[in-house]
Amino acid sequence: MLDLDNTTLVIIDIQGNLYESMYNKDFLYESLSKMIAIAKLLEIPTLVTEQIPEKLGPTIPKLADQLTGVTFISKSYFSSCKDDGFVEALKDINRGQILMTGIETHVCVYQTSLDLMEMGYEVNVIADCVSSRTALNRELGIDRLVASGAKLSSVEMASFELLKLGEGEKFRQMIKIVK
Repeated sequence: MLDLDNTTLVIIDIQGNLYESMYNKDFLYESLSKMIAIAKLLEIPTLVTEQIPEKLGPTIPKLADQLTGVTFISKSYFSSCKDDGFVEALKDINRGQILMTGIETHVCVYQTSLDLMEMGYEVNVIADCVSSRTALNRELGIDRLVASGAKLSSVEMASFELLKLGEGEKFRQMIKIVK
C-alpha cells in the first residue's frame, strides 16, 4: 500500500509536439492535472523530466504552470535513471515508492520504471496518467510493466490510498480535485 511519507511523483517528458501526438491527450492532461493537484495537497515531492528539451521543447506550458517549485531534469537517455541528476534528486528525496506518470508508456516510462525497480524502488504506474502515440503501444507498455513487477493504479485509487482517511479538510479538498 502507498505510504504518504514514502512516495514521490515522477512526471516523464510531457513536452511540446511529443505531447500533441499522444493517444487521448486531453484525458491524459486532465488526469495529470489532478495528480499534480493531489501531490501539492498532500505535499508529495515531484520530479519532472524533459527528453532533449532543446529539440522536443519544454514541458507543455499548461502543465508547467502547475509545477512551480518542482525540479525539472533534462535528459538524453530514454531511461531517466541513466541521468545522474535524476538519480541524485531521487536519492535526496529519499522515498521508496514512485507514482509513475508520463509519455511514452512503452519507451521512457517503461525503461525508467524497469531501472527504478532494479534499484529497489516500488513503481506504481498511474494508468490514467501515461500514454503513447497509439493505444496499442500504451497497452503494451502497461502490460510489460505489470509483468515486470510494477503496480497499476489510477489517480483516484492512489489518492485515496495515500490519504487513508475519509474525513477532514484534506479529504474534502481531494474530493473536489478527483471529481
